[in-house]
Amino acid sequence: MSERIYNLSAGPAVLPEEVIRKTQEAIWNLNGSGIGVMEHSHRDKPFMAVIEKAEALCRELAGIPADHHVMFVQGGASTQFFMVPMNLLGPDATADYLMTGAWSQKAVAEAKRFGKVHVVASSEDENFSYIPSPDTFKWSAKPVYAHFTSNNTIFGTQWSTDPVPPDGVPLICDASSDIFSRPIDVEKYGLIYAGAQKNLGPSGVTLVIMRKDLVERASSSLPTMLQYRTHAKEKSLYNTPPTFAIYVLAEVLDWIKQNGGLAAMEERNRAKAGVIYDYLDRSSLFRATARAGSRSNMNITFRARTPELDDKFIAESKKRGFSGLKGHRSVGGMRASVYNAFPRAGCEALATFMAEFEKANG
Repeated sequence: MSERIYNLSAGPAVLPEEVIRKTQEAIWNLNGSGIGVMEHSHRDKPFMAVIEKAEALCRELAGIPADHHVMFVQGGASTQFFMVPMNLLGPDATADYLMTGAWSQKAVAEAKRFGKVHVVASSEDENFSYIPSPDTFKWSAKPVYAHFTSNNTIFGTQWSTDPVPPDGVPLICDASSDIFSRPIDVEKYGLIYAGAQKNLGPSGVTLVIMRKDLVERASSSLPTMLQYRTHAKEKSLYNTPPTFAIYVLAEVLDWIKQNGGLAAMEERNRAKAGVIYDYLDRSSLFRATARAGSRSNMNITFRARTPELDDKFIAESKKRGFSGLKGHRSVGGMRASVYNAFPRAGCEALATFMAEFEKANG
């Protein structure tokens, strides 16, 4: 069996090795039940214990109050792009969106199918290389909610402080690529959603944290599976959920808890990203593409002096045991995704390789 290499993919992404090892056993025999986790009925006691553990750890780690539901749904963030406005935005109402990258653009496009959309601020003028300043925000008169994307995987930017909407306006966040990478004040939010495949587990499950009063706002005439109230009422068990993905998610949350919780994750992630940013800031061959002050601790985007050197660097990186460094097809360049489970040693190894490449090609 070959050694594992450094996985810098933007998602599905690196998982904690301890979780992978434990999952190997659970696939064969879940907690001594004699049946593997992928074989259990979602209504059997062994799996019920798994989903209850997942919710309990979510609530404990993030301090989720009792007036918020925790749901595990399918369809990824892309389904949430239309499920949010389908449930909360009427044809004569307006929702406010902050535009900071490709995923917020997609969210806006879906919302326009159900009502009016107002863009509060955008960084598109500089290819989404920064997070807009609050003094540029222009809120609409009566938005029914305000939506933002906390971390922008393609462009390597991240909100360091959350936008503050007008009083009484629910704040909604697509936190897919930085959920549980740092402390989060859930009480400030009406709804948080996140695909699991970055920081929480494998692809296939989406975490939704939603204020209970908002759950009941949607029309009951919507398709059953597209109503939040369905998943809230049935505790994510209305139909067969992605049982395996929920199991891994619960184990990743337990790993986060055992490693100090969200505050420790934030400290660790800032230090890891700093290793690479520090090198980029003193390099004459490479440059970070996101502005200082807006840079993501999850996705570090950068370029070499020429596209040809980008291609050469990516090719050589694979030979050195780094996978997933090629930037998103829409922007090119390079992207190092260093989510919770990515080790600091990998960041140090990447910085060393970059310095060697620069010496040979600078």
